[in-house]
Amino acid sequence: MSCCGLLTVQKQPVPLKSIEVQLEVRDHVATVVSTLNYENKEDKPLEAVFVFPLPGDAAVCHFSATIGQTQIIAEVKEKQQAREEYDDALSSGQQAFLLEESEQSPDIFSLSVGSLPPGESASIRLEYVIELAVQADDGLRFCLPAVLNPRYEPQGSEGASVQVTSVPASLVPYSLSFSARVSSPRPVSKVESSCSLDPLQYLNTEQTQATVKLAAGHKFDRDVELLIYYKDAHQPTAVVEAGQASAKPGTLMGDPVVMLSLYPEFPQSVMSSVSSCGEFVFLMDRSGSMGSRMNNSESHQTRISSARDTLLLLLKSLPMGCYFNIYSFGSSYEHIFPKSVEYSQETMEEALKKVEVMDANLGGTEILEPLKHIYSQPCIPSQPRQLFVFTDGEVCNTKDVINLVKKNSGSHRCFSFGIGEGSSSALINGLAKEGGGHAQFITGTDRMQPKVMQSLQFALQPAVVDISVTWDLPKGVSVTALSPPITTLFQGQRSLIYAQLTGQSSDAAEGCVTVKYSLAGHPSQNQLHFSLKPEEDTGLTVHRLGARTLIRSLEMEEREHRGQQDGGVKEKVVELSVQSGVSSSFTALIAVNKGNNEPILGPLVRRDVPTADSKTCLYLRCYRLDQDSECSEIDNVTLKSCSLDGPYDNINVFSGTGSSFGSRTLSMNRVTLKSCSLDDPYDNINVFSGTGSLGPSTSSKDGGKSAKKRVKSVFSRIGCYLKGQSASSQSNKASSSRDADTEPKQPLRDPLLQLVSLQEASGRWVLDPALAAALGKTSEEVEKTKPALVNQEVWATILALIWLHGFKMNAKEEWELLANKAVSWLCAQNAPCVAECVEAGNTLLGCAVQRDVLGL
Repeated sequence: MSCCGLLTVQKQPVPLKSIEVQLEVRDHVATVVSTLNYENKEDKPLEAVFVFPLPGDAAVCHFSATIGQTQIIAEVKEKQQAREEYDDALSSGQQAFLLEESEQSPDIFSLSVGSLPPGESASIRLEYVIELAVQADDGLRFCLPAVLNPRYEPQGSEGASVQVTSVPASLVPYSLSFSARVSSPRPVSKVESSCSLDPLQYLNTEQTQATVKLAAGHKFDRDVELLIYYKDAHQPTAVVEAGQASAKPGTLMGDPVVMLSLYPEFPQSVMSSVSSCGEFVFLMDRSGSMGSRMNNSESHQTRISSARDTLLLLLKSLPMGCYFNIYSFGSSYEHIFPKSVEYSQETMEEALKKVEVMDANLGGTEILEPLKHIYSQPCIPSQPRQLFVFTDGEVCNTKDVINLVKKNSGSHRCFSFGIGEGSSSALINGLAKEGGGHAQFITGTDRMQPKVMQSLQFALQPAVVDISVTWDLPKGVSVTALSPPITTLFQGQRSLIYAQLTGQSSDAAEGCVTVKYSLAGHPSQNQLHFSLKPEEDTGLTVHRLGARTLIRSLEMEEREHRGQQDGGVKEKVVELSVQSGVSSSFTALIAVNKGNNEPILGPLVRRDVPTADSKTCLYLRCYRLDQDSECSEIDNVTLKSCSLDGPYDNINVFSGTGSSFGSRTLSMNRVTLKSCSLDDPYDNINVFSGTGSLGPSTSSKDGGKSAKKRVKSVFSRIGCYLKGQSASSQSNKASSSRDADTEPKQPLRDPLLQLVSLQEASGRWVLDPALAAALGKTSEEVEKTKPALVNQEVWATILALIWLHGFKMNAKEEWELLANKAVSWLCAQNAPCVAECVEAGNTLLGCAVQRDVLGL
C-alpha cells in the first residue's frame, strides 16, 4: 500500500487532519468547543485512537460526530456498557465513536473513531465548560493542554496505564486553529498568552467584548495559555440559572442552580501579622524530566536549576522560630534531615549546601512513597505543617496521590506547583484543593520564584478556621449544596459554591448567603445578597459545572470507601452523569451511526494518532557490544529529554524499559549523531571517556554485519530527530559522578540571588568583601562610607535593603519576605543614626530610597 496524506514518524498514515478550538469566556466561566477533523486516505477501513489532555476540572458535556450530512449525538452511558456497544457496532460493520476519561487521571481522555471507510471524512465535536482560575495578579487563566507527556507509572501499580502515542512537538502531523471571544460586565483590559496571538479586537465601544486568535503556525511545543484581565478587581457575584424545561422538577437538571463566587476580604490588622511559626516541608521532584529547560529554549534555565534558586529564596525567607525539612524524589526519595529541624543559621547553611548539588538524577516520578513518609512523621505542637510540592506532574497514579493528600488534609496545608508544559492539571489542582492550599503553574516564560513566594505569603497567613455557610431564602425555597464544604480561605482568592434551589419564588425575591469564619481568633463574616430571578441565555453551563463538582466529590468518596460499600455511590455517579450529560470516570460518551445500512467490509486497521510531547520520548532497538565486536539485540530502550551536541567518543544508554536490560550500560566508540532535533537535556544519554563492553558473546540476529555498521543502524533510527550541534558540557550528568560531587556550584551570577545568598537566617547581612562585590562596590568604598556610630551588621543590612529597593523593585515579590525579616532584625537592634545610614547608603549606591519606604 502506498502511504499518502498525514504520516506518523513510523510512516503510518494519520487520519486526524486538523483541530479547531473555539473558546467563549463569560466573566470567569469558559465554554470550549473543539472540532477534530478526520479523513481516511488508506484503502482499508480504519479505527483511529487519539489519547489527549483536557483540563482536569473540565465538565465534558457534548460529543457528536458528523459523517457527510449525518450528525450523530453521543449519549452518556455506564462505561462498560458503552465499550460493549462500541465493540458490537464495529464487529457488525457500523461506524461508532467512543469518548472516555482515564481511570487513573481525570485530565486524560481517549477518543476512538471506529470503522472509518476508505476515502471517508468524519468531524468530531467535543464541548466542555470550566471555571477559570484567578491568578495572584487578578488575571484569569485558561489553559488548552496541547502537550501530553507520557505519564510515569510507579512499579507495582495496579490497573492498565494510559497508552500514549507521542512525537516531538515539531513533528505533530495535524494543525491547530484557536479563537477566543471574551465578554464581561466589566471592560476587558488585555489578554496575554505564552503563544503568539493576533492583536486583540474589541467588539464594542465599552470594550466589554473582545476576540483574539492564535497566530498561524502553532508548533505544539507548549500548552495554549491565555491570561485575561478585566479593568476592575473581581467582586463577589451570584448567577442563578433556570432548570431544563424537559427535566423533572426536584432533580438537579430540573431545578434552578446558583453559582456563588466569593472573594473574602480579611481585616488589615490581622493580615499585617505574619505567622512566625510553622513546619515547612518542601518536596522537590528530581526525576529525569526536571532536567528539561523551562521554556524549550537554550536561553532558559533547566527546571531543576530554577528549583534550586527557588529553594534558596524560600530558605532565606522563612521566619525564625519555625521548623523545616527538604525532601526530593524520583524512583526513590531522599531527605536532608531525618526529621524537621528548627530554623537557624546552622540548619539553613547545611540545607543550602545540599540544595546546591541537587540534580535531576533520581530516575522516575514516584511521589506517593515520599508523601507517605512525610505524613507518617508526627506533627510538631503549635507548628502548623505547610507542604510545598514541586513537580512536572507526569504520573499515572494521580488519583492515589490525591486520595492520600485528602486523607491527611486535617494535619496540613498543601501548596502545589506544576512545572513546565504538559504538567498534569488534575494532579496539581487536586493536591492543592484536597490539601487546603493553593496551586500554581509555571509555564512559558514564567519565572518560578515569584509564584512560589506568593504561595509562601499565603502559607504565612493565619489559618482560617471554623468556616460555615448559611443561607437565607424566601419561604418555600430550599437549598441543596452541590459543592463540598469550604475548608480554606485566602485573602483575595475566589471560593466557588454551587447549590440546587428547590421550590417556587417570585421574580423579585432575593436570597442571602453568609460565610462565617475565625481568623487569628477574630470571628468574621462576609455576606452576599442576590436575586433569585434566573439569568437569561446562560444555557446549562452552571448546571453542568455544579454536576461536575458533585460528581468529583462522589468519585472521591467512592475511592475512599472502595470495597466497604455496596456500590451505591458508583450508581449515584452514573445516574447523575447520565442525567446531566457530564462525563465521569464511571461513564463514557458513545455514538453509533445506525443509519448506515451497508456494513463496512474488510479488516479494521488501528491507527494511534500521536500527541505532542515536550519531552520527546524516542524508542529504538538497542544492541549489546561484546569483546568480539559482535552485536545482539537487547530490548527497547527509552531515551528521554535530551541535549545531544555532536560527535561523541562514547555514548552510554541507561535504564532500558525491558527487564532483560536492567541497569546495565551500552558503550559505543566514536558515534556521530547527525540531523538531530531534540530540545531538552536528556537524562538517559551520557558521555564517558572510556570504552566498555557488556556480558558474554551471544548470537546476533544481524548475521555478519560489523559492529560499526550495527551501531550506525541503531542511531540512524533517531537520525531524523537529532540535530548535530557543538559538544556541551551539560551532557555529562551521570548520577554516579553527580553523587560524588560534593563541591558547591560556582557563585550565583544573578545579582539578586548573589545578594540573597549572603543573608543570614536572622535577617541580617555581614559586612565583608562578598557583600561589597554583590553591591558592585569595593570593600574600601563600603567601609569608608559607614557612619562612625553604626555597627557593621546594621550598616551592611541597610545597604542591602537600599540596593533591593533601588535596583530590584521589578522582582519585589521574590525578596519582600526576606526584606521584612531584615527590617525586623534592624528594629530589634534599636540602632542609632538610622537616618544617617540611609542617607549615606543612598549616596554610596546612587539611589534615592526613602527611609519610610524601607519600613524603618
